[in-house]
Amino acid sequence: MYLLYNISMVTRRTTFRLYPTRAQEKTLYAWRRLHGYLYNSALADRRDSYQKEGVSVNYFDQQNRLPEFKKVWTEYKELGSQALQATLKRVDFAYQRFFTGKGGYPKFKSIRHYSGWTYPAKSGWAALTDGVNGYLDLSNLGKIQMRGLARQWGLPTTCTILNRHGKWYASITVNCEVVRETGDGAIGLDFGVTHAVAMSDGTIIDAPKFLAKAAKDIKKANKEKRRKHRPERKKKIKASKGWNKAQRKVSKLTRKVARQRQDWMHQISSNIVRGNSLIATEKLTIKNMTRKAKKGSKRKAQKTGLNRNMLDVGIGMLKSAIKYKVTEAGGQYIEIPTQKVKPSQTCPNCGHQQKKELSERVHTCLQCGYTADRDVAAAQVMLNWVLYDSTVFGTSIVKRGEPCSTPSPTHCGGMAQLGSAKRKKHSLLDGNLETPSSRSRVG
Repeated sequence: MYLLYNISMVTRRTTFRLYPTRAQEKTLYAWRRLHGYLYNSALADRRDSYQKEGVSVNYFDQQNRLPEFKKVWTEYKELGSQALQATLKRVDFAYQRFFTGKGGYPKFKSIRHYSGWTYPAKSGWAALTDGVNGYLDLSNLGKIQMRGLARQWGLPTTCTILNRHGKWYASITVNCEVVRETGDGAIGLDFGVTHAVAMSDGTIIDAPKFLAKAAKDIKKANKEKRRKHRPERKKKIKASKGWNKAQRKVSKLTRKVARQRQDWMHQISSNIVRGNSLIATEKLTIKNMTRKAKKGSKRKAQKTGLNRNMLDVGIGMLKSAIKYKVTEAGGQYIEIPTQKVKPSQTCPNCGHQQKKELSERVHTCLQCGYTADRDVAAAQVMLNWVLYDSTVFGTSIVKRGEPCSTPSPTHCGGMAQLGSAKRKKHSLLDGNLETPSSRSRVG
């Protein structure tokens, strides 16, 4: 197997865990609260201006008010102008999603759950690291120790401060040259619930089922939480210390499952891309596949279990990781039209199609007798379609380099040559000179 390398300048994001001191953490919480107040006040300004006065307020209107705003609310001065502008931009982005039909009407955010803020440029912060641990220097706060490892490091461009479950993180984007290796192989992939990935070469990767393995512990922790005094925020009743402790335990278990799934996904995608520069798979719409069962459906419980298992595998994340990694390495990622090709009903050996029930997990062709695992056979069909169908690349890959059966086309020249010929023709006509076409018409 030959390894191919591709070097490209891309933007990558790395998240570091922050370890602030008690004084720094107190300031971080205060800054997060101020950014949350600014977000909600900007949202209220837009809503009230339109509903009461019929005036539409945009991002630039609110941005221009920031200097006067900081004269009244002096505590916002230490947060930095660009960070405040980024918070206003979040409000604008929420409205743009609403106007384009991609989201609902923007809502006010709870200060307890407000995620954080962003430094959209290089001012106000500095990453004192080479991609391995280091410090984050924030204006008006100082250096904060951080831990993390970047696969590729380059020139830092933006920084987002996040708070997740009481822990602080810095999500930093960098412009870097990513070097990724890949082989010269070609492979087809079929994704599923029982087999997470079935490959055309016969390799089968079973679903890890991280959520199913942790379900017993999560269920036990949730049961303990239900026995505690829960909060009722509308009645201004606080939760008990026991409830908060139980909630932290549930969150810890679910975060562990998410980390396990993400780590597994990166390992599998890297292994696939490392040996194959051409990857063929089926086009899937995960959002529609995991939609809730219709009201009154007799198979509601079955559909719920299927959705849970499908989301536990993380098919959408796995496909996205494979796609960007093989593209980054200079390879090809192709999704075939499933309804047209019908990979699960087609024989990869002879092309004969026959319907199968979902319970039939082994493909046995009634015409040629070819037998293989159902998912492996589907992966082979996808790869065959990419390799042999001329509609994918204009000509089948296996026939590239062979002499063409059609006559060679006449060279017509490019757009530059065509434009030059037209200008020459017009200059002849303007000079009252005859052209070959005019002579043929006269004769």
